Amino acid sequence: CKPTSCKVLVKRKMASATLRLFGRVLCRQRDNARAMGPVARSLHNSSALSSDKLFVHRDTASNNPNTPFDFTPKNYERIEAIKANYPKGHEAAASIIPVLDLAQRQHGWLPISAMNRVADVLGVAKMRVYEVATFYTMFNREPVGKFHIQVCTTTPCMLCNSTAVVEAVEKKLGIKIGQVTADGLFSLNEVECLGACVNAPMMQINDTYYEDLKVSDVEEILESLKQGKKPKAGPRNGRHAAEPVGGLTSLTEPPPAPGFGVRSDL
Repeated sequence: CKPTSCKVLVKRKMASATLRLFGRVLCRQRDNARAMGPVARSLHNSSALSSDKLFVHRDTASNNPNTPFDFTPKNYERIEAIKANYPKGHEAAASIIPVLDLAQRQHGWLPISAMNRVADVLGVAKMRVYEVATFYTMFNREPVGKFHIQVCTTTPCMLCNSTAVVEAVEKKLGIKIGQVTADGLFSLNEVECLGACVNAPMMQINDTYYEDLKVSDVEEILESLKQGKKPKAGPRNGRHAAEPVGGLTSLTEPPPAPGFGVRSDL
């Protein structure tokens, strides 16, 4: 045969062999799956936080396109102020995150009707808003309590016994991770790093950080909130912020005056 025809024939045979091999692999995977039977899908220990829940929306009685939502007149003014922070022509896309946050703060959580309203107000496609709301875990797309508790369980906090913090919250409130108390006052979530590693273990309740926690601190904080009080925020072990627990190890004396160490003839 001609060289060109031979090359084409070889390529066709290789493609056919590849397809046959791929088919065998798929059949083997199918047979293995049938032999194993149904397998429960579990991505992590917190079953209530199934990853599908972060992305997939299903209409419910309390969360559907007809769920009542509209911004207050004051918040419409805030939206205009937010849009004014960004360059003309980019203000709509740049305002999605802060306006979603405004909607969540007004409603307490973020139903799909609120997302749709944000899209209408900013003049963007609804999908642009859905993309943002499903990407950032700061947006709660299902109802949460008046006091939304987020306990960090990433490595530094885990090493400082964040497990005891989670257990103390669960015992005090009678709920598990991903649940809301019957009175709607508290909800509990397990989250990744909240950026307060040096003050581990810690938890965030709404916008407030509570750090350097012991079990007794957790119980005191929750009891104060139940009674309508405002518990002390920040470190609970006597620290002012994030300074060393054992005291300063540097900058322990006043700094030298200007010119220190400079040659006198300069």
